[in-house]
Amino acid sequence: MNYGRIYQHRFSGIDKVAKQAVWTEISHWIYARMGKPRSVLDPAAGEMEFLKSIPAKEKWGVDAQEPSELARSVISQEGIRFIHGDIFDVDLPSEYFEAIFISNFLEHLRSPEEIDALLTKIHRCLRKDGFVAIMGPNFKYCSADYFDCADHRLALTHVSIEEFLFASEFRIEKTYARFLPYSFRSRLPASPALVKLYLNFPILWRFLGKQFLVLARK
Repeated sequence: MNYGRIYQHRFSGIDKVAKQAVWTEISHWIYARMGKPRSVLDPAAGEMEFLKSIPAKEKWGVDAQEPSELARSVISQEGIRFIHGDIFDVDLPSEYFEAIFISNFLEHLRSPEEIDALLTKIHRCLRKDGFVAIMGPNFKYCSADYFDCADHRLALTHVSIEEFLFASEFRIEKTYARFLPYSFRSRLPASPALVKLYLNFPILWRFLGKQFLVLARK
């Protein structure tokens, strides 16, 4: 599957500067709730929006796709340790990271067994009491649009994510069943000020939130 072409089509017409500004607000909010960790891994780092936005001392990114010119610039400027490869195959240190952030990735995997294998690896990489934060589209609230994305394979909800995490010996800390709108093609405002306002008023999430966020500890 040509993921580069898929994402080129999916995000055509979306201002990358505005998208990064939105991601900066989201990333700071999540980073704070992970305890402001000093070492962070993003196992599906993409354009590095999350890693670029947070002030962690040590930032690692893994992605199976070759980084774009923009991502390469971010890697260089931010001192990100980038590993090009499949997260299932790359070598990562054990009990090393204080936090791991997984965003919009699990729904692309081929089976529940792959999710279990990924979380088992993530568990091994985290320090004791380290955080994992998982964000993704919640099928319970966006079923009508969920499979409009050609690379979505698994229908996941906040409940199924909790079960996967518990099975992998994580302790669930906090679950937001409704967090962000479904995608950047939806009604999430491109203004950082409005995004900050949205994040600070969870009552709005009930109406616009279509993605879950689950926080758990090793």
